[in-house]
Amino acid sequence: MAWSSWVLAESRQQVPNPRSLRPTRPRCRCRPISAPRFQGGLFFLALLAALYAAREIVLPVVLAFVLALLLQPPVRMLDGLRVPRVLSAVLLIVLLLGAVIAFGTALSGPAASWAAKLPEGIPRLQEHLSFLRAPIEAVRNVLHLAEGYVSGQAPSPAAAGAPQAPATDTGLWAIIFAGSRAFVSGLLEMVLVLFFLLLAGDVFLRRVVEILPRFSEKRQAIEMSQHIEEDISAYLITVTIMNAAVGIATALVMWLCGVGDPVLWGAVAFLLNYVPILGPMVGILLFALVGLLTADGFWEALLPAALYLAIHLAEGETITPMLLSRRFTLNPVLVILSLIFCYWMWGVLGAILAVPMLAVTKIICDRIRVLAAVGHFLEG
Repeated sequence: MAWSSWVLAESRQQVPNPRSLRPTRPRCRCRPISAPRFQGGLFFLALLAALYAAREIVLPVVLAFVLALLLQPPVRMLDGLRVPRVLSAVLLIVLLLGAVIAFGTALSGPAASWAAKLPEGIPRLQEHLSFLRAPIEAVRNVLHLAEGYVSGQAPSPAAAGAPQAPATDTGLWAIIFAGSRAFVSGLLEMVLVLFFLLLAGDVFLRRVVEILPRFSEKRQAIEMSQHIEEDISAYLITVTIMNAAVGIATALVMWLCGVGDPVLWGAVAFLLNYVPILGPMVGILLFALVGLLTADGFWEALLPAALYLAIHLAEGETITPMLLSRRFTLNPVLVILSLIFCYWMWGVLGAILAVPMLAVTKIICDRIRVLAAVGHFLEG
């Protein structure tokens, strides 16, 4: 009896349980995308589309906010002198617009004279770039032949190389009128929003502090606002001073190279330096073109562009980063991506505002614990 019970027990252990023979589903360790994250992504895409579609309205508002950050310290200084807020806001806006108008008026004369001299320099430019004539003609013929084959018509080589009559643009004045109207409306909108922002002062900050429930959150909001204002003001003032130094050095270099109207080219260098990376690249091409239009020798014509490049390397790679590194540093790859994206979305003003907006984003992310990883990612 003992032997039979032992055999029965062994057989029970060897026979598998039928439930264990059923195929088991592998457990998926990947987490599904939650609905709030998906909705957040859709909201972000919709926000970008709205900013692009409403750029004629949004861009003057953003520019007004950046200028308000720059002009808040002078407004507080005038408040300390017991000047009414309305008067100080009007005075600062008038000074700002007066400086812009005076700057444009001073440059209009030299720009007009260079535009009149441009047809005289075209033969000299063609002489300097004569070695590129054959490659350009070959590329144009190939493109013309490819266009004919794609459209179903194979043009003859003679027709491909024959010059074509320039097309006249009948809507030129309509385009100019539309651009002028958009500029004037955007300028008025920016001035109006800037005036009320300077007039309001710290009203929005006080309302935010009143809404926040905890004392630590109130203190964090005040510190974040002060940090943003100080850093953006310091950035804009430092960049403006360095751009003025670049403009003066460029004007001196153009005068030494014998290029006419050095004040004009110094002002051009001053404005282009507000757009990091892309602005100096455009400046190098522009000064190379100016040298080719004015100088007799080919290597002599490249001297203004080479000296401008040296000035930019001394300022953009050494002096300005050393001055701004104490406050904040930004990832250069993200800077160039933000420049390209803002230029596509808002044009030249968007490229100018790209770095201040990226700096504001980094300051906000550094002050909020949930977004601290994003701020660390934006750091250079």
